[in-house]
Amino acid sequence: MAAKEELPANCENRNLDIYLNNAIRNIMTNAYRAALSNPGESLFILKMKSIFAKAEKRRKRFLTHERLHIPPFLISSIATDCNLACKGCYARSHEICGVRGENRKEELTPEQWRKIFTEAARAGVVFNLLAGGEPLLRKDILEAAASVKDMIFPLFTNGTLINDYYVKFFSKHLNLIPVLSLEGEMDDTDGRRGQGVFDRVVRAMKLLKERGLLYGASITVTTENLDTATALSYVNMLGNAGCKIIFYVEYVPVEDHTSHLALDEKGISRMETRLENLRKQRRDVLFLSFPGDEKAMGGCLAAGRGFFHISPDGKAEACPFSPYSDSNVAHLGFMETLKSPFFARLRDSGLVGGTPHTGGCTLFEYREEVENAIKHRITQ
Repeated sequence: MAAKEELPANCENRNLDIYLNNAIRNIMTNAYRAALSNPGESLFILKMKSIFAKAEKRRKRFLTHERLHIPPFLISSIATDCNLACKGCYARSHEICGVRGENRKEELTPEQWRKIFTEAARAGVVFNLLAGGEPLLRKDILEAAASVKDMIFPLFTNGTLINDYYVKFFSKHLNLIPVLSLEGEMDDTDGRRGQGVFDRVVRAMKLLKERGLLYGASITVTTENLDTATALSYVNMLGNAGCKIIFYVEYVPVEDHTSHLALDEKGISRMETRLENLRKQRRDVLFLSFPGDEKAMGGCLAAGRGFFHISPDGKAEACPFSPYSDSNVAHLGFMETLKSPFFARLRDSGLVGGTPHTGGCTLFEYREEVENAIKHRITQ
C-alpha cells in the first residue's frame, strides 16, 4: 500500500497547535514543581509528561495527514444534580442541572462516558475538565474516568461533599485532580454559594492536605472580588492550606442584571498583570486563567479550536456558556463530532477567532449570531 501523501496543514491551526503544545508543556512543568513535596504526585506528573508528549505527536499526525485539528482539552458536564444553588450558576441557567420532570436532560451512562473519554484520549486529548451540576454526585462516572489513565481530569467541585471516601478515591486515582470552587474570602463565597459553604470547603482542603494530594481551587473573578482574589495574602492562605493550582475564571453574566460584574478589557489586563506578579512570588503554585490570553491564541478556543463542551446527554456544544449543538458525541463518536458543520461555521465566522467582546465568553455575548449559525444547519 502506498504511503499516504502528506498535505500541508492549515497555517492558523498549525500556529495554534504550537501555542497550545507549549502551554501544555508549561502547565506540566509547573505542576511538577508544585507537586515536589509529594513523591507519588511528582512521579505521576513525570509519567504524564511522557504520555502527553506522545499525545502531541498524535495530534500533529492528524493535522498533517488528515487536516483534522484535535483540541487538547475537553469540558464534560457529567451531572445534572447539585447540592447547592449558587447565584449566577451557568449550569442552572442553561438547564444543565436543577431541572425536574419532562424537561430534565437524559444522562449518558458511565460506559458511554468511558467510551467518549477513551476515544478522545486516543486522538490526543490530554485534559478533560469534569463539571456538572456537582460531579461528586456521580461516583459511577468518576470511576469510568479514573480508568482512562492517559488523560488528566481536573474535577470542578463545590467541595462540600469531599469526605474520607473521596480522599481515598483521589489517592488511588491521581489522574482525577479535585478543584474546589471559591469566590474569595468567607463573605464572598457564602454570599454566592450559601451560608457555611466556605467553612465546609476549608475542611475539605484540610483532608486533602493531610493526605498530601495535589488539588486546586477555582475562583470566579468579578469586578467586585478581583483585587481580593488575586491578593498575595489570599493566595498565601490557599497555598498554606495545600492548594497547588488556582484557576481564575472570568465571570459570564448569565443573569442580565449582573453584567456589571463581568470584567472589561481593562479588568482582564489588570488580572493578568496581578497573576504574573503572583507567579513570581509563589513559584510553588500553578496559576491558570480562563479563557486566558485570547490575543495570543487568536481568539476564543471554543468550538474545537482548543476545546468543546459535552453536555450530560452527550451533545457537543461549542462552550458551556453557549448550549447549542448539531451533534451528539455518544451517537457519532469523538472523531466525527470534530467535523461538526456548526463548529466549522462558528470558526469561519470569526466568532471564536478574535471577535471583540466583554465578559468571559464571546459566544454568550453574541448569542443571536450563534443561534443563526445553528438554524442554518437545520434549514439546509
